[in-house]
Amino acid sequence: MSAADIPADGEAAVPAARTRVTNTQWISWIALAMMTTSSVASLRAAPTMAVYGLACVFLYLLPALVFLLPTSLVSAELASGWTGGIYKWVSEGISKPMGFLAVWCQFAMTIFYYPSLLGFVASTLAYVINPQLASSGVWTACVIIVVYWSGVWVSSRGTKGVAGLASGGLIIGTLIPGVVLVTLGVVFLGQGNVSAAPMTAENLLPAWAGLSSLVLIVNNFLSYSGMEMNAVHVSSLKNPAKEYPKAMFLAMGLVLAIFILPALAISWIVPAEQLSLTAGVMQAFDAVFANFGWQWLTPIVGIMLVTASLGGMLTWLAGPSKGLLLISRQEGYLPPFLQKLNKNGVQQNILVVQGIVTTVIGLAYALLPNVSSAYWIFSVITTQVYLIMYLLMFVAAVRLRQKHPDHPRGFRAPMLLGLCGVGFAASLAALLVGFVPPSQFASGNPGIYVLIVGGGALGLGLLVPFLFYRFRKPAWKQEGTVAP
Repeated sequence: MSAADIPADGEAAVPAARTRVTNTQWISWIALAMMTTSSVASLRAAPTMAVYGLACVFLYLLPALVFLLPTSLVSAELASGWTGGIYKWVSEGISKPMGFLAVWCQFAMTIFYYPSLLGFVASTLAYVINPQLASSGVWTACVIIVVYWSGVWVSSRGTKGVAGLASGGLIIGTLIPGVVLVTLGVVFLGQGNVSAAPMTAENLLPAWAGLSSLVLIVNNFLSYSGMEMNAVHVSSLKNPAKEYPKAMFLAMGLVLAIFILPALAISWIVPAEQLSLTAGVMQAFDAVFANFGWQWLTPIVGIMLVTASLGGMLTWLAGPSKGLLLISRQEGYLPPFLQKLNKNGVQQNILVVQGIVTTVIGLAYALLPNVSSAYWIFSVITTQVYLIMYLLMFVAAVRLRQKHPDHPRGFRAPMLLGLCGVGFAASLAALLVGFVPPSQFASGNPGIYVLIVGGGALGLGLLVPFLFYRFRKPAWKQEGTVAP
C-alpha cells in the first residue's frame, strides 16, 4: 500500500444503489482501473519481496487471488448499496460497537503506518545526503519525528490543494522510477552480469523452512489493502455488473506488474543478504547506476521517491481521523477533548495525540537492533490492525446479504459467500502468521518479537477501542454537530 491507500475519511458518501448520476459524472471502467492502480501500487514494498528472488511472483499472486480480489468485489457490493462507508456496513451488518471497532482500526493502522512509511523516506533521503545514514536508527527516528510533526502542522492549518501532490505520485514516485529500474535491470543482465538471485524454475516457489519462511507474505496484504476506498466509485459506472469486474482485473494486472517487476529487478542487482527492507530500492538504483557510471542520478531518484511519499502523507494525514471524528460526534465514542476542532475546522487534538504516539514509535527506530527489524515490525502491526477491519467487513457482507437480500444494490458480487469465506480465511491466516518472526530475523528473541507485535496490534486494535466504548458517557455525544 502506498501512502494514498489510506481512505480520506473512511466514510466517503456513496449514492445508494444506482441513484441518478448525470452523464458528466460517468467514469469508464478503464479510468476506474487507473484510479485503483494509482492508490494501491507503490515501490516501497519491493525490497521486502526482492529477498525471495523469483519466488516473489508467487508471493504476490497468492494474496492477490485470496485477498485483493475478494476485497474488491465484496466492498463494491457494499458501497453500491449502503452509504456511510465501513462504519455503516459493519454497524448494520453486525452491530454499532463492531462498526466503531472497524472505523477505529481503519484509523489506528495509520499510527503504525506512518512510522513505517517515514522509515522508508528516511532511508531514501539518506542516499541524497549520505548513504551510510540509511542504517542509522537515530537518523531514521529524527526524520520520522520532524517530518511527521511538520505534516501535522500543515494539516492543522487546513491547507488546500495538497491533495494534488499525491495524484502525481504514481507518475513521479512510482512509474518513472519503476520503469527506469526495470529497464536498466534488463540491460544489466543483458551485459552478461549474473543475477544476484537465481532465476531458474526451481526457485519459483519459496524455500520451505517452517512458517517463518513465508511470514513476509503478510506484508503483501497491506500492499493490497484500501480497496474499500476505491469501491465507492462503483455507482459511477454505467454498467457496474459488467464493468467493475473488468476494471478490477485490469487494475490487478497493472498492480502486479508494478509490484513484481521492480522486485525482480532489485533481486537481480542486490544480494538478499545485503538488502535493507527500507533502503533496498535505493540500494538497487545506486548499484545499477554505478554499473553505467551514472551514480549522479541516485540523489535525483531519491528526491522523486521522497517527494511522492511526502505528498501522499500530507494528503491523507488527517483523513482517517476525520471519519473517526464524525462517527464519534454522532455516537459519543470519543471524549470531547478529542472531538474538538481548531479554528480551521481540523481535528487538531486527535492529530496531536496521534503524533505523540507516533513520536514514541519513531524513537523505537533508535532503540531496536537495526532499522530493517523496526520497519518490519511496524509493517506487521499496521497490517494486523487493518486486517481486523477486513474480518469484520467480510462478516458484515454475508450478514447483510442474508438480512436484506432484496435491498437495492448497484453491483452484486458473484458467489459472495465463497468470496467472503476465502477473504476471511486469508485475512485471519495472515493476522496469525504475523506473530511468527520471519526467517530473516531468526537471530532475535522470538518472545520479545511476539510481545511487541501482539501488544501493538491487539492493544491498539482491540483494547483501546474497547476502553473508549466501555467508559463512554452520554455527554460525549454531539448530535447535530457537523465538522466543517
